[in-house]
Amino acid sequence: MDLDDKTCQLTFDLKICKILNGMWQVAGGHGDIDPESAISEMFAYHDSGLTTWDMADIYGPAEEYLGEFRKRLEKQRGADETNKVQALTKFVPNPGPMTRQIVEHYIEQSIKKMNVKSIDVLQFHWWDYNDTRYIDALHHLTKLCDEGKIRHLGLTNFDTDTIQIMVDQGFHPISNQVQYSIIDQRPQVKMVPFCKKNKMQLLTYGTLCGGFLSKKYLGKAEPARSEINTFSLQKYKNMIDAWGGWKLFQELLSVLDVIATKHDSSIANVATRYILDKPTVAGVIIGARLGISNNISDNLQVFSLHLDKEDDEKIKSITSKSKDLFVAIGDCGDEYR
Repeated sequence: MDLDDKTCQLTFDLKICKILNGMWQVAGGHGDIDPESAISEMFAYHDSGLTTWDMADIYGPAEEYLGEFRKRLEKQRGADETNKVQALTKFVPNPGPMTRQIVEHYIEQSIKKMNVKSIDVLQFHWWDYNDTRYIDALHHLTKLCDEGKIRHLGLTNFDTDTIQIMVDQGFHPISNQVQYSIIDQRPQVKMVPFCKKNKMQLLTYGTLCGGFLSKKYLGKAEPARSEINTFSLQKYKNMIDAWGGWKLFQELLSVLDVIATKHDSSIANVATRYILDKPTVAGVIIGARLGISNNISDNLQVFSLHLDKEDDEKIKSITSKSKDLFVAIGDCGDEYR
């Protein structure tokens, strides 16, 4: 397999893996994580070519795990190997004053924890658009980019209209991280056209709906709330309910299973490839339950999977029956506000 099948040029000077290892799962609510097991397993991801990590300052010990992994990697294999790691994190402050001192304090903390000289992509998130001090934060983050503490500035869960305000004020984020899946195709309405026009790319999460988009749930009765035992499953079960409910979801899984069988693949691979093939999508974030479960070999199969027009039409035959989530929920990130 050509290495370029696995990677995407996110910016002129930063290449990332098209499948990013998501670290929300170490923040709690996804099972107990043993730090030693987690860091050891990060080597397995790295050695398979899955070298891009997505985390946040609010994801518990995620940044510390990355920092310890980088430290051990450099000690064992040298700086050249450590340079193959791409580290993306998020700045998720509570709304309030955004002075230079406050913003720099949090960025410096992330740099120290991650054991990096500069953050590859700092993805900024803001909870309340009515508090316009997010503009102050963007000014300070841009200056930190100019000073080399941040290589590139991205966003997380901003809607299209708010990013337009940023662009009008002269900011140029390189990416926006949004929820995007066969179930949730809201980005196609406004976000993707905006990204095309403004040369932004999307990093997507929720693509497997916390694991629901897999063979494990094919042909199964709707799970009781007591069976939905991770934050991811709770979140995406709500999304499935809003989209069309369990019966329609089973129809979708059946169709995805037919497509997967045709390509000697898996339902999860088909769901991932479907979003990777969408315009402006640079990468898909798949949660890594470090030390608990390992889907590395299955994830790698995505790179050799190619969906055709017939596959696309089969998927549309189901999704066309679903409710319009853009109408029900709003634009990207509106579920958080």
